[in-house]
Amino acid sequence: MPTIGEFQELMKKMYIHRDIRRGPEQTMLWFVSEVGEFVDAFVKSNRSSIEDEAADVLAWLCSICNLLEVDLEQTAAKKYQKCPLCKSLPCRCTREP
Repeated sequence: MPTIGEFQELMKKMYIHRDIRRGPEQTMLWFVSEVGEFVDAFVKSNRSSIEDEAADVLAWLCSICNLLEVDLEQTAAKKYQKCPLCKSLPCRCTREP
């Protein structure tokens, strides 16, 4: 199984030429569209579609991060070593964010 960083690099190798041509704004619109498809699959409780759309959401997030030169794995690991609000692991927040 690849790491998040390896998957982001795979998306770069596969799609960066298209992502650059499309640009960050249009890539963001595609990402949001995929999130909508993920929500639709969730609402319909369609397990197969949920899995497909989850993969698409991750792929498009990687594409945006590639265009913005954000290392998704490093950024996520840095922010989520512990809960960003209460600084505990597991989270001990008393209210929902």
